[in-house]
Amino acid sequence: MKTNYKYPSWDPIVKFKQEMKLRNFSSKTIKSYLYYTQECLRFARVGASEVNTKIVRDYLEFLADSGKSASTLNVAYSALDLYFGKILHRNFFVNIPRAKKTKKLPVVLSKQEINKMLEVTQNKKHHFIISLFYGTGLRLEELQNIKMRDIDLDRGMLRVFQGKGKKDRMAIIPKKLIEILVIQIKLKIPSDYLFTSNRVKKMDTRSIQKIVTNSALKAGIAKSVSPHTLRHSFATHLLENGTDIRYIQELLGHAKLETTQIYTHVASKNLAMIVSPLDL
Repeated sequence: MKTNYKYPSWDPIVKFKQEMKLRNFSSKTIKSYLYYTQECLRFARVGASEVNTKIVRDYLEFLADSGKSASTLNVAYSALDLYFGKILHRNFFVNIPRAKKTKKLPVVLSKQEINKMLEVTQNKKHHFIISLFYGTGLRLEELQNIKMRDIDLDRGMLRVFQGKGKKDRMAIIPKKLIEILVIQIKLKIPSDYLFTSNRVKKMDTRSIQKIVTNSALKAGIAKSVSPHTLRHSFATHLLENGTDIRYIQELLGHAKLETTQIYTHVASKNLAMIVSPLDL
């Protein structure tokens, strides 16, 4: 009996998705790689076997002309390289350059600005979220995924389960937040998320972002503030207080020390000894 079932190995896009799952890519990476690959095919208006160097170059140029960042261009590049190179065994990527990333310094808040944000945030849950961001240096997704079983109050440590790069690490728990965590532990079971929107489901990304941005607006901060700004501030303030940069690298979960070293360019401690010629 004939069937219309299409075996995954016959469908390059399905095979592409399988390949990424087998490589243990994050769901976010899989989603973005599939998106840019399918968008490239729609842009080309030809079958995958007919895509060549010129088409890929034209698509990446189209993204650049659309105002996409170098980071986005390189994600698209990696997606297409994996799909056409590894799945379809094409070899035309050797002549296509990656986008050169622009070097931007991170936005960092002063200690006074952090305190002002906390001062104007009356909602206890929102206050706790901002405090935890700044006090631990967690990424947004890492904070979202905290479960009660990840909290070790005896050691004052928080386990970051499968953070960026599918890596576990430990973060410090600020002593100021222990009291509220003790209460939460009594109210929840180990498998519960620390931050939820309906007692079971974890808080969504947009809600957490709005909590931080709204707090910054209320505090009258003119800078563009996001959860990642609090992470940048955490790292910079640790560096200014004399914490070894390798410990900061570990706390942030950076694979390379060079990534952490960007904070040396914004830490005021490194510039404090320089006197402006206007003041001489």
